[in-house]
Amino acid sequence: MWNNRSTVSSPLGMLMVYVVMMVTVAVGPMACYGFVVRSTAKSTKRKPTPLVVVAAANTNNDNVTDQDQQHEIAMEKATKAMTAFTNKYLANTGTKLCMDPSVPAVVIKGLAEHKVNLGAPLCPCRFYEDKQAEAKDGYWNCPCVPMRERHECHCMLFLTEENDFVGESQQIAFDEVVKLNNGVA
Repeated sequence: MWNNRSTVSSPLGMLMVYVVMMVTVAVGPMACYGFVVRSTAKSTKRKPTPLVVVAAANTNNDNVTDQDQQHEIAMEKATKAMTAFTNKYLANTGTKLCMDPSVPAVVIKGLAEHKVNLGAPLCPCRFYEDKQAEAKDGYWNCPCVPMRERHECHCMLFLTEENDFVGESQQIAFDEVVKLNNGVA
C-alpha cells in the first residue's frame, strides 16, 4: 500500500487515506486521544491490505484545561477564517464546492487545525514526512500550487465544472462547517 517514500500507490490506498483523514478531522483533537491505524496483513509484501481505524473518544469533560480552552478558541477563530477564505476563493476563481457538503466541511476543519498547529493552512488531504517543513515550504499550503496554477484541488474543496463531484454551491456557512464536523469547530 505504501512505498518507501510513504506515498499512496493505489486507488484503494487513496480511499483509505481519505477515510483516515475524515475520521481524524471529524473526531477532532478535543475528543480523540488515540488514533491507531494498523494493517491487518500478516505479510510485509507490497500487496494491498485492509486498514483498521480505531478512534478512542473522550466523553469526560472534567479534565478540560486552560490550554484545551485556548486551543478550542483558536480552532473556532481559525475555522471561521478558513470558511471565509474558502467562500472568497470560490467566488474569485469561479469554482464550486463538492456536492457532498461534508467534504468541504471536513477539509476546512483540517485546514484550520493546521493553521493553529503549524501556523499555515497546510493541505490536510496529503501525507507528509515533516508537516512543519512542508508548511514552511508553502507548496501545499492552501491554495496549493496545483490549485493556483491548474485549478486542481486534491481535497475536492475547489471544484471546476468538469469535475464529476461538483455541486451547485459557492458558499458554505461557518455553522454548517461546525454542524457537519459533529459540532466541533
